[in-house]
Amino acid sequence: MNDFAFACPRCQGPLTAIDAASYHCSEDSLSFACKAAIWRFLLPERAAYFQQFIHEYETVRLAEGWGSQQPAYYRALPFVANGRHRNIWHMRACSYNALRLHVVEPMTEARGRPLRILDIGAGNGWLAYRLALTGHQVAAVDLLTNAADGLGAQVFYDVAFAAVQAEFDRLPFAPTQVDLLIFNGAFHYATSYKGSLQEALRVLLPDGRVVIMDSPVYRDARSGQQMVQERQQQFQDLYGFRGDALPNENYLTFDRLAQLAESAGVRWHWVKPTYGWRWAMRPWLARLRGHREPATFFLMVGQQTR
Repeated sequence: MNDFAFACPRCQGPLTAIDAASYHCSEDSLSFACKAAIWRFLLPERAAYFQQFIHEYETVRLAEGWGSQQPAYYRALPFVANGRHRNIWHMRACSYNALRLHVVEPMTEARGRPLRILDIGAGNGWLAYRLALTGHQVAAVDLLTNAADGLGAQVFYDVAFAAVQAEFDRLPFAPTQVDLLIFNGAFHYATSYKGSLQEALRVLLPDGRVVIMDSPVYRDARSGQQMVQERQQQFQDLYGFRGDALPNENYLTFDRLAQLAESAGVRWHWVKPTYGWRWAMRPWLARLRGHREPATFFLMVGQQTR
């Protein structure tokens, strides 16, 4: 199912439909097809560029035990009562509830219709599924296509949404058609925050919203740098690689968000989910123990100002 107008990810020009499962760009002589229910819009040269990153990411996720063979597991996400990653899913559930209450439902009421939404960095598609369940038109966008932790997991869901393999900075969508674009625990993987944000704004309607959800934010950039160093050392010890195949920006700071607002012409509205008292104690405990500042997670809701 596709309710979106696609565009060429290279030239951003219009595409010609060859049939129900393929498009062609005459400008670049490129064809794009839907295979195994996933639209393949990752350019050949970009597939090579991302190959090592995808390999490393999938290696880590497999070792950490993400995914399942049970449809009920995926359909319940992000509401997980037990299991290996229940604490992470608890955080995602709180973020989802905040997104629903403070962004999706008010926008839906104001428009008087379902929203057209892009779930960027969709992973296994849990958020796209949740939004599609309530009647919205959703496209899940990610680089990964595996069936456990990537777009291939859509086979486990009982409500359809569009699955699109593409990258943040080359979205295969025509401009000004999207109500809401959500960077779903993914904005910190961008190699250029400004480039990814500008590409998001390109596909948004003038009064649309862009949301950065579940990306780590620090007051002091040195804490973010230390987090990255700790993670890279952990990956080196466990997997034999540092996890730095791409020059990702990795974290946000309040100063960096202010810079992005100025350069991209965006006004941020902050929503702080409630994760519970243990989470609220983390900064205090870190200070007492002499540890670095822990990451803070907000919903950064952006609207164009020009």
